[in-house]
Amino acid sequence: MSTPNNPGVPTVVFEGNALGREKRIQAAAGAELVDLCDEVLAPIAFSCRSASCGTCQIEVVEGADLLEAPSAVERELLELVGGAEHVRLACQARVGAGDGLIRIRPAAP
Repeated sequence: MSTPNNPGVPTVVFEGNALGREKRIQAAAGAELVDLCDEVLAPIAFSCRSASCGTCQIEVVEGADLLEAPSAVERELLELVGGAEHVRLACQARVGAGDGLIRIRPAAP
């Protein structure tokens, strides 16, 4: 529950599990999606983990405003790989502050 001293934390929902199940985790502001993916064994593919390959592209289905803005490095790679409007790199995206739901899934190839 949110209070003026504790703005709450978003819940991150990972879609795309082969069994059709969602994975959920509450995430503090500043949490890196790459770490959250590892923690819940989310169905997001990773290779370099440093914004040089684009393997971990995710579609932000809901709650894009609850993620910190993409860095210049992330924007540059997404531009190079032709990332769509709601696509981010899970290795670079960080959770922002506030209550709400962030729903993501692997981006379509």
